[in-house]
Amino acid sequence: MGDSGKLTKAEVPRETKCESDARGATEATATPGETCPACGARGKAVGTVTMKAMLAIPLTEVRSGAYRFCRTPGCPVVYYSADTEQTFLEQDIRERVHNKHPEGEDVLVCYCLKRSPESIRGEIARTGRTTVASEINAAIRAGQCACDIRNPQGTCCLANVRAVVERLSGHLASQRPQRAL
Repeated sequence: MGDSGKLTKAEVPRETKCESDARGATEATATPGETCPACGARGKAVGTVTMKAMLAIPLTEVRSGAYRFCRTPGCPVVYYSADTEQTFLEQDIRERVHNKHPEGEDVLVCYCLKRSPESIRGEIARTGRTTVASEINAAIRAGQCACDIRNPQGTCCLANVRAVVERLSGHLASQRPQRAL
């Protein structure tokens, strides 16, 4: 491990629980520095303001330069430098990362409104539906969202929220007793 306690490029695990199909066909055209040094999936560019806000380490340990976000579930790397010389693992982040635990009931999916799959499931169980997407849209219109800073991926959570709602709605629907015809 390097002086900062972070994995050096040589120490980043090459084989993880990441599945090769998570990389998709676009990896063949990825340029150097776009792919995660641990799982090989193409990372998403992330602003340094987002990354610095999410890191739970002294910011003096962060090298200057461009960084990417690895959204692959099971991969230990959350952020990595474009030159892949510096990586930050989930243990270095202030919040658990939804993209790393998409099935995690208690992991926030909306970091601005503090909504988790568990809270969305509870709303669906109580009311038969969820208003989380409309709540987020209203918060966006009111200037009450800061996904670019509060969400580890550095962008709006709505796509993740919709995926969670779809998963939960389907799961809850399959558990309802069927009426006899």
